[in-house]
Amino acid sequence: MSQPNPTLWSLLRSRGFFQQCTGEEGEIEAAAKGPVTAYTGFDPTASSFHVGHLIPLMAMMHVQAAGHRPILLLGGGTAMIGDPTGKNEMRQMLSREQLEANTQGLRKQAERLLRFGPGQAEMVNNADWLMNWGYIDFLREIGPHFSVNRMLTFETFRTRMETGLSFIEFNYPLLQAFDFLELHKRFGCTVQMGGDDQWANILSGVDLVRRKTGGHVFGWTFPLLTTASGAKMGKTEKGAVWLDPERTSPYDYYQFWVNVDDADTAKCLGFFTQLPMEEVAQLSGLEGEQLRRAKQVLAFEATKIIHGEEEAKRAEAGARALFGGGGDLSQVPSAPVSRARLAEGYPVAEALAEHGMAKTNSEGRRLMEQGGVTVNDQKVTDPFAKLNVEDAQDGAFLLKVGKKKFHRLLVEP
Repeated sequence: MSQPNPTLWSLLRSRGFFQQCTGEEGEIEAAAKGPVTAYTGFDPTASSFHVGHLIPLMAMMHVQAAGHRPILLLGGGTAMIGDPTGKNEMRQMLSREQLEANTQGLRKQAERLLRFGPGQAEMVNNADWLMNWGYIDFLREIGPHFSVNRMLTFETFRTRMETGLSFIEFNYPLLQAFDFLELHKRFGCTVQMGGDDQWANILSGVDLVRRKTGGHVFGWTFPLLTTASGAKMGKTEKGAVWLDPERTSPYDYYQFWVNVDDADTAKCLGFFTQLPMEEVAQLSGLEGEQLRRAKQVLAFEATKIIHGEEEAKRAEAGARALFGGGGDLSQVPSAPVSRARLAEGYPVAEALAEHGMAKTNSEGRRLMEQGGVTVNDQKVTDPFAKLNVEDAQDGAFLLKVGKKKFHRLLVEP
């Protein structure tokens, strides 16, 4: 393993990966007595990560690049209960089979981002230790170190007390704290990292490790992923932006980043690329029309990290074909349409709804009446307009809604 870079913590701060921590850089380095081992955890509530998970994932990449050891914890055990943080009601309970399938999906994605193996990153599942505990034994071992009065001051619990908090969820901080204790014992882990909404849970883990082992451990939180206006980032009208290409295509992933708000561009360049901060600063200083170039760099670099350079190039080519002239229309999101359907007359409103460009047929008709729909660059205002095979151009129809939604229908031979 390469020697740790002493500027890791200042690097994380400079790129935006810092909200608060329980210690200073020197303390964290000294306690580790060598490369720092830091962990962050994800409950497998879905089979794919989404953009909301990217801040801790990118932070772990920087931890490893600086010569330290990241641990990626998959919560096959904690997901059996569900973290109440940020939720107004109890999470859906998933079966063990579904959790295992989700865990395998997350594992494959993580292996694209971190180098796992001896002396490198670790990936573990807390089901390996949590599922082996008896309830009474766990209560006797861990319960005495938690104050109910203190737990009731946690923002998560105070908020949920108004809508209803189940006893099973009340146990979650104990389980997360125990994870830190277990990772400290197994791997010498001294830092737990997570979103700032996890601050109370992280403090619980720090406190438990110190009480049980006397070890010096620390918590470090990242800012939550929000836009400049304070709204959560990572969703579109189609829903969450997933890292799984089957859920969010590389092209749509690229488009999400190229369309971020101007005010969020600098922040996103720091978070979601691995560009040197000098280049980030240069791009962030662009204004007006030139800022579009910064967003294109952001979109390309962010897509390259998740989907690889070739997919990033294809997505970029598709965007040029639609918006910049040139490029390759074959890279634009597309779907086949049969000649039989076109022979009947394929209502444009149905096409828009079926391909995610309108929520319903009626919304599609309303968009056409408002002048927001084009087919092969021709505005369509008749709400009952239909696609016919003779109207195809080069064997395809290019549907557009506004300036950012588009889909290509390819006429089957």
